[in-house]
Amino acid sequence: MFDSHIHLDQYENIEQQIELWQRAGITGVVAVSTNLASSYKTLTLKQRFPTFVKAAIGFHPEQSLPSEQEFLEWERLVSKERKLLSAIGEVGLPYYTKVNSLDPYIELLNEVIKIAKHGELPLALHAIHNQADIVFNMLKKHSIKKVHFHWLKASDETLDKIVKEGYLVSVTPEVCYRERDQLLAMKIPTDQLLLETDGPWPFNGPFEGNVTSPLLLKDIAHTIAKIKSIPIEQIVEISEKNTIKLYK
Repeated sequence: MFDSHIHLDQYENIEQQIELWQRAGITGVVAVSTNLASSYKTLTLKQRFPTFVKAAIGFHPEQSLPSEQEFLEWERLVSKERKLLSAIGEVGLPYYTKVNSLDPYIELLNEVIKIAKHGELPLALHAIHNQADIVFNMLKKHSIKKVHFHWLKASDETLDKIVKEGYLVSVTPEVCYRERDQLLAMKIPTDQLLLETDGPWPFNGPFEGNVTSPLLLKDIAHTIAKIKSIPIEQIVEISEKNTIKLYK
């Protein structure tokens, strides 16, 4: 099983954690970043665990905008460490953080999209609700093909456009207990479906009080197998192939 979106740099005792996950059948993770310091940590993890970690670096949109100096250093880092990178992420637009204007975030994302396109790197996106449509239009404007909408929450109309464009969409442990996510999983074609935990983000329902890790992928796969009425082995195999294909 492959975790398509996790904040690996936020875990402690990472060597022991990865060893535990691998024994449980986790073959790899896509490690995303939240800022410049996080990007450096993610790249270090990639160097330490080259066959297990696929590295993505970026600025999480639910935080303050990076300074010009930080962005320029990050841009140089993308260029310098291109061979270590599998994607740009986590990037997108803020929704939960209330900002006076989206314009500076849209401007930043526009520059990030250009950098990803130039480097032929996929985008790991945080774009939910009405922001998903804004980001979709930006992707179309730049003719971007390699995209992963993580933890998507969007209207049926926007989801239809995302699916039609061939973009990939991931589901989280919420699919095990939330109808909204179950309906989403039902609508995503299997060849565009990814599994993620967004760890160490905590979840409710049956996972209340538990530490989030790739070990929850099995629960996600079981639920999706029931939703789609196909064997769990098929869900595991296809979602892993989808992840590796996008983040090769």
